[in-house]
Amino acid sequence: MAIACVVLDFDGTFTDVVAEGAPFQAHFRAGLERLVGRELGAAWDEEVAVLRNGVDSYGWEMAGRIVAPAVADPYLTATCVAHRLFQRFGVLPEEGPRTDAVQTLYREAYVHSATAFKPEAKEVLEALLATGMPVSVVTNAHTDMVEAKLDRLAPRGRERLKVFGDARKFQLEDADPMDARFAALPESQVLEGVLGRPVYLRRGRYYAALRRIWETTGTSPESTLVAGDIYELDLALPAALGASVQLVARDNVLPYERAAVERLGARGGVDRSLRALLPRLR
Repeated sequence: MAIACVVLDFDGTFTDVVAEGAPFQAHFRAGLERLVGRELGAAWDEEVAVLRNGVDSYGWEMAGRIVAPAVADPYLTATCVAHRLFQRFGVLPEEGPRTDAVQTLYREAYVHSATAFKPEAKEVLEALLATGMPVSVVTNAHTDMVEAKLDRLAPRGRERLKVFGDARKFQLEDADPMDARFAALPESQVLEGVLGRPVYLRRGRYYAALRRIWETTGTSPESTLVAGDIYELDLALPAALGASVQLVARDNVLPYERAAVERLGARGGVDRSLRALLPRLR
């Protein structure tokens, strides 16, 4: 089916997440030190090393299930390290309050993130918007922050670029309201030979944002191209629903992410450049 709708992730997909994340991580770490009541010293680096060496065993964990790789970008790494350090130092031992504290730290530190678009970001956004098809950004970040960054980039057609923030792509829950499409999703995906843990698919908040786009644009998963830089957060759910996906490869893209997209055949694509999106619209 021809592509009639484009959905884009934001941080790490259209931005240089390492450059943007440096000031974020500094503010996040300072806030975390205040909450745990001590300087972190080498403890932060020790936890980062554990996460880098345990892709099959460690990640961003919610209710005992890993929802994303821990080391894909500075935002994920900070989030995962914070959870581990809270537990290490016996602060906020219960998951609910700990998750709330980490999310507050994230929002407060994200205000300080830099704005560093990839060199081709404006060119590609303008080309996507020039097609006339609906183009939307679905992101975990706060809507206002992403809107402000896009306003500064100011691509032609900016007024038609819709932003759906606070998508909580990491949240494993049923859709509300439930529908037949979501109900048919398996709970998880097994990537034989490349990942020793499941990839969880039933992310109700993310699905709600996608469903709203499909309902308001009169499109469907099968006619949608979704682009993102983290397979589990951005691409696994839409791919399972029948969408085409494009992995915008990071410097540290994990082998299982590349393999998962390549196994989709013609529905999957992997490339470092955003420009690789454009031929897929033809």
